[in-house]
Amino acid sequence: MGGTNPYIGEAEYTLPDQKYTITFANTGVKVEVDPDCLPYGHNGLPGSILDIALGHGIDIDHACGGVCACSTCHVFVREGMTACNPASEDEEDMLDNAPHLMMGKSRLACQCVPDRTRDIVVEVPDWNRNLVKEVHS
Repeated sequence: MGGTNPYIGEAEYTLPDQKYTITFANTGVKVEVDPDCLPYGHNGLPGSILDIALGHGIDIDHACGGVCACSTCHVFVREGMTACNPASEDEEDMLDNAPHLMMGKSRLACQCVPDRTRDIVVEVPDWNRNLVKEVHS
């Protein structure tokens, strides 16, 4: 799917200019992000956790295609939140629909863009609000 959501404002973010690492804690996968390869696909903001995860074969549900219109890509940023762009009001509104919010750690993977100022650790929850799992390409 992918694309843009015409009902929300454009999120502010800074793309990295150097390599950094994202560790997906519950999978044990560590990804070195090369800014020269961004974006990896067309789901979520360029350089978002969703974009990077899908580009490296890590499955994160994203029912809306990564346009901040649902909460199925809810993740926990366990370490390195200061390296991520701040959540927009639109993202915070969508997070209100996500289960098990963690103050200061919950983000939508489609909107969270690390800037490389430090490595980050992300946990993709095992549960999901999406009752129908589809294959995304």
